Amino acid sequence: QVQLVESGGGLVQPGGSLRLSCVASGSIFSINNMGWYRQAPGKQRELVARIRSTGETAYAGSVKGRFTISADNAKNTVYLQMNSLKPEDTAVYFCTADIYDLEGLVTPWGQGTQVTVAS
Repeated sequence: QVQLVESGGGLVQPGGSLRLSCVASGSIFSINNMGWYRQAPGKQRELVARIRSTGETAYAGSVKGRFTISADNAKNTVYLQMNSLKPEDTAVYFCTADIYDLEGLVTPWGQGTQVTVAS
């Protein structure tokens, strides 16, 4: 069974930085896409950034220029470097991925990591 585990969340002051990591484990044949979503209290989950196996990236307008998504395919890991953080970035951040394993294509979600931006 494929699992995703996020780490790197925490409390940071406005203007600060955090780096989130998400590691995929299990019987993985290949990973096509990996992405980060976030969900703030009372709001719907929204896409933050995604990266394709080709390296192509896409970002939500609210984070473009501040966040950078990257992946280490050898480690089945995706990162989210978050700079110039704002209070409105406060949310639980989840990673997800399109993964081919023994059962075919699966799209698991991690358990989430809390990011709080406050002074």
